[in-house]
Amino acid sequence: MQFWNQVSRKNTGLSPYVWVVFYILPFYFIFHSSSSYEIASGIAMIIVYLICYVLSFVSKGWLVYFWTSVQIVISFAMGLLFGYVYFSLFLAFFIGNLKNRIAFFILYSIHIVSTFAAVNYGFATLNPVLLQQLPFVFLCLIAVILLPVNTYNRNKEERLNEQLQDANKRISELVKLEERQRIARDLHDTLGQKLSLIGLKSDLARKLIEHDPKRAEAEMIDVRQTARTALKEVRELVTHMRGVKLEDELQLVWQILDAAQIGLNVKGDPKLTNVSLLVENVLSMCLKEAVTNVVKHSKATECSIEIRQESTELVVTVRDNGVGMADAARSRWGNGIRGMKERLEFVNGTFDIVTACGTTVVMRIPNSYRQAEEGTE
Repeated sequence: MQFWNQVSRKNTGLSPYVWVVFYILPFYFIFHSSSSYEIASGIAMIIVYLICYVLSFVSKGWLVYFWTSVQIVISFAMGLLFGYVYFSLFLAFFIGNLKNRIAFFILYSIHIVSTFAAVNYGFATLNPVLLQQLPFVFLCLIAVILLPVNTYNRNKEERLNEQLQDANKRISELVKLEERQRIARDLHDTLGQKLSLIGLKSDLARKLIEHDPKRAEAEMIDVRQTARTALKEVRELVTHMRGVKLEDELQLVWQILDAAQIGLNVKGDPKLTNVSLLVENVLSMCLKEAVTNVVKHSKATECSIEIRQESTELVVTVRDNGVGMADAARSRWGNGIRGMKERLEFVNGTFDIVTACGTTVVMRIPNSYRQAEEGTE
């Protein structure tokens, strides 16, 4: 019983006990008939209908559409013979749960035509049973039109939400994988060379310790200094992994530009809202690289940073009044600019440089990425 309760709720949204009324009600219409043949045929149709209704739940493939078609025929016959049109409510709920778009529209159309045909036949023949329940018949016709469409759209939306959740989970896993790869690259770049140097100097000191103790001691001092440098870089790397907010990065930017005697003008609110830490960290690193390029290469006296949170995207613009960048230089972008471009592409962002009256760097990140990441969190 628990199984059928779950199946009924999943496919109709209602408890199976609600349908007990519709199971009993057709017998009331049948026993109003004076012909024993009609009563026997009515009971037989009810039994066949309920069997087909159960089979339509447990079957798969084309059998689902076959049993549903049989139910439509029986519902049409019950409307013609006995003025009972409420089997159409069963079908309205069930047809709305069909996943195949073509099958849904075909059966939905056939169901509407057959139901309206049975009702119009009853009105044309002045069926007293049908005329007595006129308000309920109109409600039933409205339900036959609206319920399948509403149920189909609701189920379609639920399936799309499930697909979106799965996509967000995959995006989250890809973000984690990319972050692991980035950490691995940073550790390799930070420690690989220095650990190799420590190994080489240690071997050299071991060989020199007997023949040239002073030089061996100098090599070991270099080993110690190299180890300290590596430890410092690892600590800095871990600090950056914790994430830097754009507001905090602007304080450091101001200090760098002030030391280089370059004026700074900030437009917009650096306190970003509804932005993930990953996106803010990417923007902070790109901003630092852009300002570093201003200090090193632009020969500028003024630098402006504009932050705009628009409805569709987040835009950060860095502009200076320096010498600009030649086309030849743009074709030979350094590691810093390529790194900015790669970081922004990682969060579906774009990167552009305009060289007119100085250099303008424009970084854009669409809101869609931020919403997807918020869903995965």
